[in-house]
Amino acid sequence: MGSFGSVYKGILDQDQKLVAVKVLNLRFRGASKSFIAECKALRSIKHRNLVKVLSACSSIDYHGNDFKALVYEFMVNGSLEEWLHTIENVDEVHNNLRNLNLLQRLNIAIDVASALDYLHKHCPEPIVHCDLKPSNVLLDNEMTGHVGDFGLARFLLESTLDCSANQSSSIGVKGSLGYVAPEYGMGNEVSPSGDVYSYGILLLEMFTGKRPTDNIFSDGLSLHNFAKVDLPAQIPSIVDPMIFQQREQDASTSINNAHNQSSDSNHKILECLISILKLGVTYSEELLSDRLAINVVVPQLQVIKNTLLGGRRSEPVLQYHHE
Repeated sequence: MGSFGSVYKGILDQDQKLVAVKVLNLRFRGASKSFIAECKALRSIKHRNLVKVLSACSSIDYHGNDFKALVYEFMVNGSLEEWLHTIENVDEVHNNLRNLNLLQRLNIAIDVASALDYLHKHCPEPIVHCDLKPSNVLLDNEMTGHVGDFGLARFLLESTLDCSANQSSSIGVKGSLGYVAPEYGMGNEVSPSGDVYSYGILLLEMFTGKRPTDNIFSDGLSLHNFAKVDLPAQIPSIVDPMIFQQREQDASTSINNAHNQSSDSNHKILECLISILKLGVTYSEELLSDRLAINVVVPQLQVIKNTLLGGRRSEPVLQYHHE
């Protein structure tokens, strides 16, 4: 279930291909507008880190009611939300398997940043996603991150040329609680900086394991401040303990490592975590002027990844082109 409808798992008869079918609940106000926005965005974009749309349907059902649906490539590993947080009423064994290690989280962070960089700078018409959050980041069988759900997306050119229209519809493009840029709450027009703020919060959530809407964040304390105040001195108390647990499990499978190598490795991991969280804090600053453009974060995260891998050459920064 989502804001404007439900998503079903389906199989195409022709080649038994698994698909995800998003069926809009047209009784919800804004559902039709969301469908049109998503169709318009998806028809002009194509990138390895965006969810691929296979088809769209706008017709009537067997009862004569309007029917609108979108058919996507199925992401076998679900959403990032499901991997970061325990889901109620799900088999415990299945939950125990859902644990992302440090490198996997870093790779997904790079995937999401690459997708946003493409949307903001490299697609035919610049697009602001407006609703970036873990449940809208889907993972394929290789754990590659794909940004999806463009129901609130706005074309930057439209937003710039028609500020009054944009402001009048601002209630519908604010996004989700905890991830919305502060300036949207003051009536500011949609901009890439709004996505940058959401990305900063997403980055902090990925590596602290805490949602921005967690109950501990009250009386002026936010996820941003939680990470910012205690960096770098209290890094073990900030970082998601599952990262360290996963590290211990990985280390236990390599008992031949020398003690000093393990010590150096732990120091390297802490340095990488500090660098990542500092980026999350920078990108989630309250003032627009304090945030950097999203294209800056991709090479920075690649440098951190190289450090984590011990200086080994990792994948090059993606070069974008429209297909």
